[in-house]
Amino acid sequence: MTSAPTVTRAPRLPSLTGLRWVAALLVFGFHAGTMGIVAEPHLKAVVDKAFSLGLSGVEFFFILSGFVLVWSYRDGERAWTFLRRRLAKIYPNHVVTFVAALAVAAWFADPVLPWAAIGNFFLVQAWIPLNGYFYSVNNVSWSLSCELAFYLCLPLVVPRLRRARTGVLRAVLVAAPLLILALWPGQELVPEEQRWWFTQIFPVTRSLEFWMGVAAAELMRRHRWRGPNLAVATGLFVTTWVVAALWIPAEFWAALLAVAYLLVIAAAADADVRGRPTPWRSRPMIWLGEVSFAFYLVHVLVMVTVLRLTGDWGTGLPGWRGPLAVLGFLLLTLALAAALHRWVELPMMRLLGPSRRARAAAAAASSVPAPRVPAEGAGALAADGGAASDGGAAEGIEYAGRRRPD
Repeated sequence: MTSAPTVTRAPRLPSLTGLRWVAALLVFGFHAGTMGIVAEPHLKAVVDKAFSLGLSGVEFFFILSGFVLVWSYRDGERAWTFLRRRLAKIYPNHVVTFVAALAVAAWFADPVLPWAAIGNFFLVQAWIPLNGYFYSVNNVSWSLSCELAFYLCLPLVVPRLRRARTGVLRAVLVAAPLLILALWPGQELVPEEQRWWFTQIFPVTRSLEFWMGVAAAELMRRHRWRGPNLAVATGLFVTTWVVAALWIPAEFWAALLAVAYLLVIAAAADADVRGRPTPWRSRPMIWLGEVSFAFYLVHVLVMVTVLRLTGDWGTGLPGWRGPLAVLGFLLLTLALAAALHRWVELPMMRLLGPSRRARAAAAAASSVPAPRVPAEGAGALAADGGAASDGGAAEGIEYAGRRRPD
């Protein structure tokens, strides 16, 4: 028996990009429901039930971020080069939506706390357990504050991660969901007005999901991941979602869905590595996944602004006007997200990202174990060669011959 060869770049994981859109859509549906856009009781009940767990789409993003960043991490890369790539990805979109949100606030004469705005601009708002701070300006950007904390930690962790025993990585996968579950009784130790922040916003507690993705990716990188295939993992996820929405108390949702999301992410990645077909890597799904970061950043701002301009904020729309409005918001947000991705995100990644020389040096220094591909999947994998991109909360992944500019 011969040992597996090595390659300088890990295989791409295009299915994870397609799955990103599913997660973004869940978050969109959750916010559309909580804003009460659909007023007709029977239709509202359907929306509420279908998207009651939609907020967990952010949980998916955090797990995916840890998985993809470790899968594609370039060993030997300087910490600043890694961080520069990440900032080049997330910061331009953040700045544009930050300015847009301030403009909307000025239009409606909404008060803005100066220190809260400063904290939001520098993406430290998730560390501040005060109302008006962690949800300040463009409120969804709190998740970018968490992601930035993860980015700062990862270069320090990866060298130790590469040396960690397999048993330690598996212990992380068991311990993290249990700790997520323990947050609910643990919040009793926190002042009542800070409990939502502690369980939902605080970067330390939200990092539990990120580290699940990190551990799973390292196990797969070593060919030590043992999980169900994509069909089984998808079935488990759908079953978990339905059972949780109908019968499981809310305090168990985050832990159960973290496990379900991880299984789907790892199974989709494994299918890509082995060259097996998945429903998530068609060109439309890949494109939707690529714009999902921009979509996530603008969707709440778009819905709230339009509803306030039309006078429908807080009242809902009767009959079928409600569902049609939600569909309209979806299409409008998608169009704006596509423009933001095309005219801001991609150009600024080219401008602000590391130079070609730095990228080439990092790629030459990295060495990733080659995946064990069965004979029937070898051709498909070769056609999709290259590496997974450096994904994150709402970040795209390279696909086929289309190279991202980072």
